[in-house]
Amino acid sequence: MQIIVIMKSMDMITAGIKQADAVDIRCRHCFLRTYNRLFDKYKIERNQRLYFFMHYNQILLKYKTLISPEIQQLLNEKFCEIIGVDDPFEEEKSNSNKIAMGLYARWKNEVLESSDPFNLALRLAVAGNIMDYGAYEKFDIRHTIQKVLSADFTIDASSRLKNKIKKAKKILYLGDNAGEIVFDKIFIETIMHNNLTYVVRGASILNDATLEDAKNTGMDLAADVFSNGYGAPSTILRKCSREFQKVFQEADLIISKGQGNLEGLITHHDPRIFFLLMVKCDVIADLLQVQKGDFVVYNQN
Repeated sequence: MQIIVIMKSMDMITAGIKQADAVDIRCRHCFLRTYNRLFDKYKIERNQRLYFFMHYNQILLKYKTLISPEIQQLLNEKFCEIIGVDDPFEEEKSNSNKIAMGLYARWKNEVLESSDPFNLALRLAVAGNIMDYGAYEKFDIRHTIQKVLSADFTIDASSRLKNKIKKAKKILYLGDNAGEIVFDKIFIETIMHNNLTYVVRGASILNDATLEDAKNTGMDLAADVFSNGYGAPSTILRKCSREFQKVFQEADLIISKGQGNLEGLITHHDPRIFFLLMVKCDVIADLLQVQKGDFVVYNQN
């Protein structure tokens, strides 16, 4: 494929998207950071980079009604096509799972010995949300665990969540990242619900968990594992499979992990959904009226 250079500087990249106002400018900057890191990782030459950013501008200008995770799916698709790699974060995902599995036995025992197993397991699940290469170039899960254990939830619907779990006949748990999935597993094993479905992405996107990650971490032994049928870093109901939509509608309680799932579902104002996350960017902080770095258990009831 012939690569045509149509831009002479990276400054022109951002200049070309000033009219693309559907996605927050801060999200666009985050996209740029992510893909520039990946281009450096794969040692992609300048012409290919500029070819990608030509499509980057076109996508932002064309799809003005899409939210950030949908744009991310389109960008990821084009990026993978250009560099010829199916899963750009394969190595990071594998390492995240290994790191988390290395912590599993210790924290599972801590939960079993805790005076409040539910609270500790919930906090570990929220701490796991730090394992996000879409938001960070690097992170420290051990430090984040200690921080969550000593912090208050800025928005705290944990008592309501605990009561809903006891009453729910069907629970749907929407996963987020590789590595994080291990801490979700501890939480799921703690609540011990007999009808819980854990959902992963329908295709590789950033470092989000897929069916392969569920198998590699043993999540398939703790819950029924299901794909949402769509390769965005979120849950976009209208684009997910009909099978997933049916499971979603039948759930009595939905536990949603991470910022991406929140972005896709918050406008539904569904009282069944409890959002569990660490706030990792100013866009989500503004949306929830909290601070970047806060820990949240949020329900729109």
